[in-house]
Amino acid sequence: MELPPYSLEKMTDLVAVWDVALSDGVHKIEFEHGTTSGKRVVYVDGKEEIRKEWMFKLVGKETFYVGAAKTKATINIDAISGFAYEYTLEINGRSLKKYMENRSKTTNTWVLHMDGENFRVVLEKDTMDVWCNGKKMETAGEFVDDGTETHFSIGNHDCYIKAVSSGKRKEGIIHTLIVDNREIPEIAS
Repeated sequence: MELPPYSLEKMTDLVAVWDVALSDGVHKIEFEHGTTSGKRVVYVDGKEEIRKEWMFKLVGKETFYVGAAKTKATINIDAISGFAYEYTLEINGRSLKKYMENRSKTTNTWVLHMDGENFRVVLEKDTMDVWCNGKKMETAGEFVDDGTETHFSIGNHDCYIKAVSSGKRKEGIIHTLIVDNREIPEIAS
């Protein structure tokens, strides 16, 4: 029997868990902080990224990288009172909440089920990069009468993201995913 990369018995000092949605997928970040042993361990998707033992300073920060695009993440450790600590996660220098709020403005995400599989498609609006299940897709852009289409394939399915102006300045451009001539609803962010 093969053991998982880490087991719950070992993680007795687990103090925080975050799920972070990036273009290449949702990543789980776990943090162990042994306040008596001075241990700090960071796991990303179950894989140990940082391990420090016997840290006499119990407050501070740990910085590491997440996902295919090597997004910078920092866990801040702050003392709140006596022996109580607060742990906050920053992504690219912003609090997780602020990062996710900004991300919902700069990306569109769709989840669809085809050929017995789930697919998560993410459009990065600033670069027009398209990601599917963690891989950056090869795309071809095309100008059409009412906007643009960014074409790509998932398996043998023809897909494109249509970008049209909403006609309203506050709404900006509306992006729609079309797979095999069918519109896919966007997931709420």
